[in-house]
Amino acid sequence: MKMSRTGAPRKTASYAKIGALALAAGMALTGCGSDYPLGEEQRRAAEQGDTSLSGILTGIGSSAQNAAMQTWRTGFESKYPNANVQYLSAGSGAGRSALAGGGTDFAGSDAYLDEEEQTEVTDTCGPGGAINIPVYISPISVAFNLPGIRELNLDAPTIAKIFRHEITRWNDPAIANQNPDVSLPDGVITPVARADDSGTTENFTDYLEAAAPEVWTDEHDGGWPNSLPSERAQGNNGVVTVTNQTEGAITYADDSLVGESLGKARVKVGDEYVPVTAETAATAVGVSSRVEGTGEHDIALEIDRTPDVPGAYPVVLASYHVFCTSYSDPQTLELIKTFGHYVVSPEGQQLAGDSVKSAPLPENLTREAQEALDSITLR
Repeated sequence: MKMSRTGAPRKTASYAKIGALALAAGMALTGCGSDYPLGEEQRRAAEQGDTSLSGILTGIGSSAQNAAMQTWRTGFESKYPNANVQYLSAGSGAGRSALAGGGTDFAGSDAYLDEEEQTEVTDTCGPGGAINIPVYISPISVAFNLPGIRELNLDAPTIAKIFRHEITRWNDPAIANQNPDVSLPDGVITPVARADDSGTTENFTDYLEAAAPEVWTDEHDGGWPNSLPSERAQGNNGVVTVTNQTEGAITYADDSLVGESLGKARVKVGDEYVPVTAETAATAVGVSSRVEGTGEHDIALEIDRTPDVPGAYPVVLASYHVFCTSYSDPQTLELIKTFGHYVVSPEGQQLAGDSVKSAPLPENLTREAQEALDSITLR
């Protein structure tokens, strides 16, 4: 069986057909409730919207961007009341497989298509394959439960040693020396990791591997190393809940889900400790380089985990919308381009930021994303 970059079994193209059926079953769920969940203002916008665009656009994929997707869907449909976007939050791998098998119009994915996947997707997308367009930037918090302590300075080797159980108490000199003004308790540290394969884990371990290679000797992966006896929980919500319930616990999670009850680490980058914010995460993604060997309009990113620019927070996840480079149906093509432009627009990015605390796309990536969308053609 083929394996993914996260170590999980890769779904074959036949799974895409199953995913398409699941999407059809879930459409009623995504469309239920009030026609205007944002209230009277949305109702008026819909009544005055552009009715020339119509049809149904389907997407399958990332759960990390699901909340943002629902925000984009609501805003888009208020502008184009005859158009409908259906999105099944089935996971990044399922989305990529569904696109390769022709079971969806686009995929949401926390990892870009690799070379093998690009070959597989040509059966559906044509010889030009697909393009990866970043749409959702999520800072990953290193969050802890220490009553009375809201912030700690931590460098990458210290974070890696904590999660490898090589630093086991909060008043360890490695932590205390970076926080001379903080009264640290002599308490046990309880690392909490994801039980499921996830893009959050893959990006967090990629950071540790790049920034603390002497300590983090495991290859970055979507599955947490089985050799480490950490507490486990399902999903971002799960690890945050366990950390909230366990004094002395520490975890990594999508920052949008970390509430005021937990403290957050400022991560050392160069000579400064950088806080986790939408702005610092966007700075890190903005200076990332393109993956080598990809097409002109493919914006697959290699995130620099040790950036040399001020105020860049490198523990971050960039999530993509993966589109075919060409579509055979004119209506689908128009929906793809219009929805894609809406998502990467300042309006779309602001809506997601306000709703789920995601970081807005930097200006350079917004411009490149718009050019990439314009390059999609009819075949």
